[in-house]
Amino acid sequence: MRYGAWFAAKIGVCGVVMFSLLGALNTWWPTHPVLPRLGFDLGYTLLAGLWFLLCCGVFYLCLLDQRYRCRVCARRLRMPVRIGSWSRLLTIGRPGTEYICPYGHGTLTEPELQIAGAEDAEWKPHNDLWEELCATSSRETDRQR
Repeated sequence: MRYGAWFAAKIGVCGVVMFSLLGALNTWWPTHPVLPRLGFDLGYTLLAGLWFLLCCGVFYLCLLDQRYRCRVCARRLRMPVRIGSWSRLLTIGRPGTEYICPYGHGTLTEPELQIAGAEDAEWKPHNDLWEELCATSSRETDRQR
């Protein structure tokens, strides 16, 4: 729920900012009494094209930021860890980067190289990751004693 709400809020704020920039451009640029501005006025058409490219860039940055957020709490994923190895591909697995939610909601595994086309990052939810990690470390210390 928070994940989608955060994305909608981010897109909404960026949309308001971009449309206010377009409104400012339309207000400050002088109008011609007969011809429309877009397509006939070179300066206005150039600025409108740059505004469109800026809109596309802002939307892409919103999508890129959303990709590296937790699917439960919408916080930024932290602690990137390199996993896998090309030299031990069959035993360890393909190399990639794994990000973790600071509150233990899950991990995001992103492949390093996409051989067979574009692969999506894989989100693995966890009930309580920190309890799993602490239980594993306490079992290891008990074995050492």
